[in-house]
Amino acid sequence: MATPGPMTPEAPFEPSQPPVIEGFSPSVYSNPESFKEKFLRKTRENPMVPIGCLGTAAALTYGLYCFHRGQSQRSQLMMRTRIAAQGFTVAAILAGLAASALKSRP
Repeated sequence: MATPGPMTPEAPFEPSQPPVIEGFSPSVYSNPESFKEKFLRKTRENPMVPIGCLGTAAALTYGLYCFHRGQSQRSQLMMRTRIAAQGFTVAAILAGLAASALKSRP
């Protein structure tokens, strides 16, 4: 077995400070953005995701309303519509990720 080399003393771990990683900055943005600013920025970057989310919520709400009123056929149709809207939302998220990955390439 090989013996380990001499150990160099390291600074003790300080949990209140983030670790220093060469070439990595923890914040891309110089000023922190509010929830509203971040929401608007993300919506501008990929507007299909909020549209899909609203479609999903609308289909779910109307489907539950029809279920409550006893319109089972329309309720089933709206639940299927909700699944389609969810699929659209997932596809929009994946398309946005692919677009941002291609845009970030040099």
